[in-house]
Amino acid sequence: MVHLQQPEPSLNDVPETAGKPLPPSTTAMPETCERTDPPAHTIERVYRHRLPVRLGHWLNVACLFILIMSGLQIFNAHPALYWGDRSDRDKPLLSIRSTKTESGEIRGITTILGHSFDTTGVLGYSNGSGRAFPAWATIPSGRWLAMGRQWHLFFAWVFVINGLLFMAYALISRHVTRDLAPTRRDLREIGKAINDHVRLRHPSGEEAKRYNVLQKLAYMGVLFGLAPLIILTGLTMSPTIDTAFPWLLTIFGGRQAARTIHFIACFAFVGFIVIHVSQVILTGLFNNLRSMITGWFVVKHTGVHHEA
Repeated sequence: MVHLQQPEPSLNDVPETAGKPLPPSTTAMPETCERTDPPAHTIERVYRHRLPVRLGHWLNVACLFILIMSGLQIFNAHPALYWGDRSDRDKPLLSIRSTKTESGEIRGITTILGHSFDTTGVLGYSNGSGRAFPAWATIPSGRWLAMGRQWHLFFAWVFVINGLLFMAYALISRHVTRDLAPTRRDLREIGKAINDHVRLRHPSGEEAKRYNVLQKLAYMGVLFGLAPLIILTGLTMSPTIDTAFPWLLTIFGGRQAARTIHFIACFAFVGFIVIHVSQVILTGLFNNLRSMITGWFVVKHTGVHHEA
């Protein structure tokens, strides 16, 4: 029997199909080519807010809403601010009033440090009524100073007691040091955090589980700065409290100065609330509300692949 021996292929041998494109069904795929899958998404539920934090938060919401609006009712009784211990009616730091022009038209005028602005329809004169802040911004809506004082004083004490209880819980549970106090690393990233917020780039994944540095600074500023300031200046305006603690007048430079600082602190709270609510909406209204009602916050992780 004759055995035929096939010659071994040479490197110089060129197959007939060389240089010809293969049909799509027979196109070769290198074994080392990796398949690109779209990034996988995983959802993690995090218990973000404990019950005392949630209760304190919602009680503060109610208190601040009523305190601000009843405070504007009280301000309307004398819509001017001064510095020192007396009312220098000729040189107010701020005044909101209505005035009649030469043509007989009534206009609302707001004066700040001697500079006057026409604020008709919002401040000074609105809806046919001459009052500093309009009816929709005050509690009660009508001119009722006595009732406004009662609302203000009652919820001021609720606000104080709630704040003391929250402070005690935050210190004992280490909520302040664990969640609110910024670390050195946080402080080094302030510039990046500001840039991200301006570009509306918000934390995601693991970073979304904790407060960013701007949140921490804001909450610490309110907790240890703005809240004590508005409480102490409010107490300083009370003659009874001044009798018991006369050093409050010395600290703030007089009752009228305390009233001015109290007013500024009030609108600092308004600014904080506006920014806070806008961030809640931008970063996920439903998720943020759910976390402050139930405690559970949903974090989405992207780019996580699971092998089959």
